[in-house]
Amino acid sequence: MFGKWLRRTPLALRQVMKEKTRLAVAVAGIAFADMLIFLQMGFQDALFDSATKPHSLLEADLVMTNPQLQTLFSVKSFSRERLYQALSHEGVQSVSSVYISLGQWKNPETRINRAILIWGIDPEAPGLNLPEVKQNATQLQLLNRVLFDRAGRPEYGAVADAVQKHGTLEVELNRQNVQVTGLFTIGSSFAADGNVITSDSTFLKLFPERQPNQIEVGLIKLKPGFNPTQVEKQLAKELSPDVRVLTLEGFAGVEKYYWESQGTIGFIFGLGVIVGFIVGIVIVYQILYSDVSDHLPEYATLKAMGYSDGYLLGVLFQEALLLAALGYVPGFLIAIALYQVTYAATLLPIAMTLTRAITVFIITIVMCTFSGAVAMRKLQSADPADVF
Repeated sequence: MFGKWLRRTPLALRQVMKEKTRLAVAVAGIAFADMLIFLQMGFQDALFDSATKPHSLLEADLVMTNPQLQTLFSVKSFSRERLYQALSHEGVQSVSSVYISLGQWKNPETRINRAILIWGIDPEAPGLNLPEVKQNATQLQLLNRVLFDRAGRPEYGAVADAVQKHGTLEVELNRQNVQVTGLFTIGSSFAADGNVITSDSTFLKLFPERQPNQIEVGLIKLKPGFNPTQVEKQLAKELSPDVRVLTLEGFAGVEKYYWESQGTIGFIFGLGVIVGFIVGIVIVYQILYSDVSDHLPEYATLKAMGYSDGYLLGVLFQEALLLAALGYVPGFLIAIALYQVTYAATLLPIAMTLTRAITVFIITIVMCTFSGAVAMRKLQSADPADVF
């Protein structure tokens, strides 16, 4: 059976290679469709990775938030008293709090304001798994000292270069003068172009309207031997319903769900994948249909010679698979190049992954096979009587 399948390959290959112009158009069309799918899937993964990266940096076993939380970039506050109540559980070792809010950063060169995400932490218990934060904990204890995200958008100014050269840089944040005394790396996202970390005291000074006892995120560390999932369920029963306790995975899952299902960006990327799939189907169908139409007498002759419909349909399927392979390669290479261009322009964490490469290849095969199945209807109409 497999040997017979191999003997059909030269005929399909010759059919594909005979019309060079048609082949070029087919390869270009499939490459375009694959490139579009690659870009949409890449942007979507970059969206999720960038949006949930801060969650993975939290040093905690459990996280306490407002139950109305949908995204970290528009988080609602809750009373710190609820966090202290969690200390009554036998499995809780320590708790700490984090303030989060969007502020206005003034570019020290252009003097243009731009929104930036500000994190207010306790320097003695920062709760962030960033070595630079721990190294600069003493500096953060001083008022009006901040750390700047070196992976933020360039529109914030050449802050990282200035800090590395001079050690500190005075900037304006929320209409107040602060000193950048160190750098760290988180990166930009679709919701926040950059990040600033400061002490809780400086944070409250930057936001004078804020109440000190109103926090955005509570970090809970458990004693050794306690299961986070079990403690999560127990605290959910013991605490008031005006707070929610989540594992780190659940906390990141809330963020991902928002961008995937509630936010319009995730829907747009998913729609882009569907559009690319449809474009590929239409292009391959047109190529195969034209090929069958041009060679219909030859197919009728083969039928008259005794070749079955199954053999001819197998040849058509092989043509579809050859087109899929030939079109996938340039689409894959172009996508890698565009990923690099996108990263350089936006600093979003977008790169080719093995899983995505395999997924798009399978989509390409399905796309071309489906087109071949539709084009079969024309091939089945080949009548040996047309030869005479």
